Amino acid sequence: MSSVAVPFYQRRHKHFDQSYRNIQTRYVLEEYAARKAASRQAAHYESTGLGKTTCRLCARRARSLAHEAMQESRKRTHEQKSHASDEKRIKFASELSSLEREIHMARHHAREQLDRLAIQRMVEENMALERHVVEEKISRAPEILVRLRSHTVWEKMSVRLCFTVQGFPSPVVQWYKNEELITPASDPAKYSVENKYGVHVLHINRADFDDSATYSAVATNIHGQASTNCAVVVRRFRESEEPHPAGIMPFHLPLSYDVCFTHFDVQFLEKFGVTFATEGETLTLKCSVLVTPELKRLRPRAEWYRDDVLIKDSKWTKLYFGEGQAALSFTHLNKDDEGLYTLRMVTKGGVNECSAFLFVRDADALIAGAPGAPMDVKCHDANRDYVIVTWKPPNTTSQNPVIGYFVDKCEVGLENWVQCNDAPVKICKYPVTGLYEGRSYIFRVRAVNSAGISRPSRVSEPVAALDPVDLERTQTVHVDEGRKIVISKDDLEGDIQIPGPPTNVHASEISKTYVVLSWDPPVPRGREPLTYFIEKSMVGSGSWQRVNAQVAVKSPRYAVFDLAEGKPYVFRVLSANKHGISDPSEITEPIQPQDIVVVPSAPGRVVATRNTKTSVVVQWDKPKHEENLYGYYIDYSVVGSNQWEPANHKPINYNRFVVHGLETGEQYIFRVKAVNAVGFSENSQESEAIKVQAALRRSVSHMACPSYPHGITLLNCDGHSMTLGWKAPKYSGGSPILGYYIDKREANHKNWHEVNSSVISRTIYTVEDLTEDAFYEFKIAAANVVGIGHPSDPSEHFKCKAWTMPEPGPAYDLTVCEVRNTSLVLLWKAPVYEGKSPITGYLVDYKEVDTEDWITANEKPTSHRYFKVTDLHQGHTYVFKVRAVNDAGVGKSSEISEPVFVEASPGTKEIFSGVDEEGNIYLGFECKEATDASHFLWGKSYEEIEDSDKFKIETKGDHSKLYFKHPDKSDLGTYCISVSDTDGVSSSFVLDEEELERLMTLSNEIKNPTIPLKSELAYEVLDKGEVRFWIQAESLSPNSTYRFVINDKEVENGDRHKISCDHSNGIIEMVMDKFTIDNEGTYTVQIQDGKAKNQSSLVLIGDAFKAILAESELQRKEFLRKQGPHFSEFLYWEVTEECEVLLACKIANTKKETVFKWYRNGSGIDVDEAPDLQKGECHLTIPKLSRKDEGVYKATLSDDRGHDVSTLELSGKVYNDIILALSRVSGKTASPLKILCTEEGIRLQCFLKYYNEEMKVTWSHRESKISSGEKMKIGGGEDVAWLQITEPTEKDKGNYTFEIFSDKESFKRTLDLSGQAFDDALTEFQRLKAAAFAEKNRGKVIGGLPDVVTIMDGKTLNLTCTVFGNPDPEVVWFKNDKALELNEHYLVSLEQGKYASLTIKGVTSEDSGKYSIYVKNKYGGETVDVTVSVYRHGEKIPEVNQGQLAKPRLIPPSSST
Repeated sequence: MSSVAVPFYQRRHKHFDQSYRNIQTRYVLEEYAARKAASRQAAHYESTGLGKTTCRLCARRARSLAHEAMQESRKRTHEQKSHASDEKRIKFASELSSLEREIHMARHHAREQLDRLAIQRMVEENMALERHVVEEKISRAPEILVRLRSHTVWEKMSVRLCFTVQGFPSPVVQWYKNEELITPASDPAKYSVENKYGVHVLHINRADFDDSATYSAVATNIHGQASTNCAVVVRRFRESEEPHPAGIMPFHLPLSYDVCFTHFDVQFLEKFGVTFATEGETLTLKCSVLVTPELKRLRPRAEWYRDDVLIKDSKWTKLYFGEGQAALSFTHLNKDDEGLYTLRMVTKGGVNECSAFLFVRDADALIAGAPGAPMDVKCHDANRDYVIVTWKPPNTTSQNPVIGYFVDKCEVGLENWVQCNDAPVKICKYPVTGLYEGRSYIFRVRAVNSAGISRPSRVSEPVAALDPVDLERTQTVHVDEGRKIVISKDDLEGDIQIPGPPTNVHASEISKTYVVLSWDPPVPRGREPLTYFIEKSMVGSGSWQRVNAQVAVKSPRYAVFDLAEGKPYVFRVLSANKHGISDPSEITEPIQPQDIVVVPSAPGRVVATRNTKTSVVVQWDKPKHEENLYGYYIDYSVVGSNQWEPANHKPINYNRFVVHGLETGEQYIFRVKAVNAVGFSENSQESEAIKVQAALRRSVSHMACPSYPHGITLLNCDGHSMTLGWKAPKYSGGSPILGYYIDKREANHKNWHEVNSSVISRTIYTVEDLTEDAFYEFKIAAANVVGIGHPSDPSEHFKCKAWTMPEPGPAYDLTVCEVRNTSLVLLWKAPVYEGKSPITGYLVDYKEVDTEDWITANEKPTSHRYFKVTDLHQGHTYVFKVRAVNDAGVGKSSEISEPVFVEASPGTKEIFSGVDEEGNIYLGFECKEATDASHFLWGKSYEEIEDSDKFKIETKGDHSKLYFKHPDKSDLGTYCISVSDTDGVSSSFVLDEEELERLMTLSNEIKNPTIPLKSELAYEVLDKGEVRFWIQAESLSPNSTYRFVINDKEVENGDRHKISCDHSNGIIEMVMDKFTIDNEGTYTVQIQDGKAKNQSSLVLIGDAFKAILAESELQRKEFLRKQGPHFSEFLYWEVTEECEVLLACKIANTKKETVFKWYRNGSGIDVDEAPDLQKGECHLTIPKLSRKDEGVYKATLSDDRGHDVSTLELSGKVYNDIILALSRVSGKTASPLKILCTEEGIRLQCFLKYYNEEMKVTWSHRESKISSGEKMKIGGGEDVAWLQITEPTEKDKGNYTFEIFSDKESFKRTLDLSGQAFDDALTEFQRLKAAAFAEKNRGKVIGGLPDVVTIMDGKTLNLTCTVFGNPDPEVVWFKNDKALELNEHYLVSLEQGKYASLTIKGVTSEDSGKYSIYVKNKYGGETVDVTVSVYRHGEKIPEVNQGQLAKPRLIPPSSST
């Protein structure tokens, strides 16, 4: 693959979304455009010439003249063109002949040049042999001629360490700092190395205190080594806002050659810092710049760099410089934008720069768990139909590993992305084929893991599908008058029909999944366009397979896929044009698909060192195999969390990195992994845990001078002296401030004069020997063990005039602490000048920075020199001042404080109270921001605590505690703490009476310990009637002691009082065998375990004692009862699913001889089957419970060992509870309401397993409860409940609800009796009612006729019956189904309309037969048959069933009715 990412022909190519047009097409377009222009000019001429003529005749004549003139002009033009064409033809032929001669001469010179190069190569080989002989003679060990010398420089100056060494072979020089190897590549912004003619130079750029060390240089060759060393001391002359650099710049930014030749003074007023952003966001890095002088037409040049690469305006980045601000804007962030950004202001006077790192996190995945997007997509080796795409893999610390990548392509100008590979490619390189010649493409990549596909990467730069050889085969010849002739080598090729075979076929890329073949075009190649065909053969197979049979290849490169892994192949290539295909090229050497680049080995030892309070410097040893590395990924984890997070999201290619965004005071561990195109290495070993704190060391070489004091204020003046006050420096430089030095000068004087020769320890001082009414200004410098820091800026001019006003002077040394979201605490010192009367209080004023009106925080002056300002707005900036008050009024205001941004810092801690293990009361505070130079300053009422008799302070690391030696009410008040060398970390705590009492109670409990109890002294009655007293402690040691005391008399362990202790569970118990009336009183148990004690008492008198005594006796009786057969569970009842009531009991301790019996109301109950006592349960079933089953049920057990009885009274509440239970079971089985029509009306029925009128049920109509009456009758049977609607009418329509209630729930059934349902029911009722009326009034034989009659002949037979009917029925008699003929023998009568009779006189055998009576009216009737049997005298009387009445047969009513 070519090492040049973007070749020159790609940079000059313009990427259009259309096919590439050749030169001939361009000429045709130019000629066409020229003709169109001539045509437009002629039309314009005609329109302008005729536009002024108004006469038609004149216009016609003018047109005729114009036409003749045009014809003449065309004729002359044609003659001129013909003559000019002949001249051009002759001239072109001569120029072409001259060009051929030049080409011939060029070829001749080329041959001569090749011969000359061959001779030169031969001479160089001979000279190399002779040089080797000479070198053997002059070889010697390294010798240092000029040694290193020591340097002392100021901070931010550069240092050059030089020495001269000789030796042969040339020695290899390595530089060391404090015996540690210096690798400039790891920190190119800091170190650079030069070597010219034996002079070796180490450049240390912008030195700081960390560069103070001993430097050594070691020169080595095969004959030996030599070394030299020196010391470098870096001094600080002014303290900046941050005493230690917060970042490391791991890049060397080359100076631009385009330098602005005007001298400017450039200062950065506001710098951009370390920034965290997310993919897809917009971001602007800004830097406020002050340029002096400010010129409109001239200004410095602002240059932005990312990782040593100059940034220019593009689709992704926009640059701006103006109006005192330099900005770099990102329109759409990607991980490609992550890196170290540097702004360099270039002027004649030098370069000013500032740098910070930009971290770009992955955007939220479209699919949960999917990896982040790849980055840095680039195109290489572009050709007519093929390009290699490479990229860098994402960091997958928080996701599953990447298993492959998809490459997408898109033609420039379109939005149609096409996936190039069907299966994910496993390495970060892929050859894309199938491009269209002359078209431009962009590419993107997506990563794949087990969860899904990532977002796409940022698109690559456009690349054109062009062959770079095409430009080499084209030559341009410039002729006179700006003309040029373009000649293609194809035109100079001979008349070759079929091309020759390609040459130099070889593999330029080898992978496990593909092989990229490259070759040289055939020479000669012919004039026709060439294409290629590739053939492959597995070694040993003897057969060839064409790879690109369907698509011809135009480029001299091709990626062959579908190769068997581990199998060797050979390849050959054929060239073709329109005339035919060439012979195959020479066969390649066997090529085996495999990954040449392997996964890198893991990096070595990882070392983390402190940097700032939110960052850590991580360094590691490079892996043993670091070839083809993309870089490294760093991960970090909070100690103990086992959750790793990525520190960088784009690989870095150096082995030192600053991890930002860490939490101050937290402990972290780090690990590193290397990455290349194949994948990730194993994770390195984890670093040792490091606590995030600012890096300040105790050695003097790493300390600094303090920063400058500020806030110089005039506190008093008596005309000859001035009292000054000031604020201490913000940073001490790593060691305590020893004092201050003051300089003064009068106004308009240039020279400064020293005020004090010895150090001033306080921040207030009176300057003596001043001239009255003169104006003075002062500056102050602080000093520590390192030296004197840079002085403050000069104060304002103070007039030396005595103060005589009655009001107080200004308070001074305003200090802000305890900044929270809506409040802060302001501290100050009392004025030096009190005025004419003592100070009575102070007023605190404040305002927002951008406003003018001051607000007084306290209506009444406060007597304290501190005040808590509340009700502030979070996120706003305020300034403050203080005014002292005395009897004369309000005095001068103090100096205005520095602006304060009101917002609590993240992770703000507060003072907490507690008691230690020894019972000592303390106040504690933790400050993770504390450094090695920090001090914890405790105070009460914001005055430093110095009373060692009452307080004790202990500080360890980032924790400090204030102990109260003898706490009492005098210790009440407000306590505060501040931590030096931090960003104003402070807190306060109000110790009130309630809190002090709580702490003292807790302290007393610790100093006078008690054994904690899980439970106090308690009792329980055991099975045999014994009483157990017990107590349980949290824990008891084996050495603990205890004793029981009853009524102030200790009891000993014995038969009556059994005392024991279970130390493992902390239980102490005493069991009294027999509890009697004499045991009434107070029970106490006393425990001692070491120093801890405790006791518990229990008072058992009166009713409490009687209850225990009764329970003890009961348990004793129960114990005796259970010695024989007994009931383990007494009688109880339950309801089965079949709505049967079951009386049950459980028995125990039975044997075969045991007798069990059931009784009800004292009478024994006979059961079908005797109970099986071995089962331990006995049952008595009551099938359908009713009131008749009420009574007292009793079960008895007896044998020779004893007798036991269990009784259950089934009445009253028990009976009602059973009914409710039956209602619950039966209600679950209730059927839907059904309609039953009767002659009385409509009946609604609900069928249940069991129904009893004593069950609680309700019927409702339209949500109104129904009471039983004549109209609505409520009733039921054993398995049904019904509601009878008598004589229903339209008013009876509506919803009807039946509800049955149990003990816990109810069951409802509803029916809508309206509409068709009501109409059908009403019709059926009316039909049944009519049928019932007919049945009631039809003709009937009520009774009196037997079924069979036997009679002896000669006697008289009388058949008599009662008939009924309304109206009166018709009565007819029949014999053998024929109407009976009436005569003297047969007589019929009907008396009173209801008594009918048939009389047969003197019956004979002929009268035997069937006689029927027919009774009928308009509603119908019936027929009754009587069989008459006549026997003669002396015959056996026939047997007849006596008392059997004749059965009537119904007669339907006549149709007329």
